[in-house]
Parts: sequence; C-alpha cells; structure tokens
Amino acid sequence: MKHIHANYTFVFYDVNEKRVQKVFKVCKKYLAHYQKSVFRGKITPANLIKMEHEIRSKIDKSEDFVTIIKLTNDKQFEEVEIGKPEDFDSLFL
Repeated sequence: MKHIHANYTFVFYDVNEKRVQKVFKVCKKYLAHYQKSVFRGKITPANLIKMEHEIRSKIDKSEDFVTIIKLTNDKQFEEVEIGKPEDFDSLFL
C-alpha cells in the first residue's frame, strides 16, 4: 500500500466533553483552529504521523469520532468561504 504524503490537512472531531480539550490541544499544536471542532493547515508528513498518534492516544474509539482529511497538494482542491468566520480562538484560554 502506497502512503500519501499530505501537504494540507483538515481535522474534524466529535468527542466526549471529558476529552474534547485534550484533542483540541493536540490539533492546535499542529494546525490552525478554523471553527468549533475543525482544524486545517499545512503539515509535514512527520508531523501528521505525530498528530494522528497523539489523537489516537487521547480518544476512546468506542465513543469518539475523528476524521483526518489529507490533501496531497494545494492545487487539487478549492476552498470557498462565504461570510465572516467566527473567532473561536477567543472562546478558549
């Protein structure tokens, strides 16, 4: 199986409130906080592996759900933003 080297990644999660801050902190370490439980940004393959490992260690697979979308380059996707995004960083200290 060939591994894809991601250049840009999205992370979406829905985890139990007992673990949500732990997952938030891991994602914040590697990616930009976009909105509520969504992160995105450029990431090296090595950091992607680290982040995924850290997320796996923080969640309960029987209760929590995390999706990591890996894009191989910035020329194969288009992003359209409509309206002003909320500043969710101000919600967390």
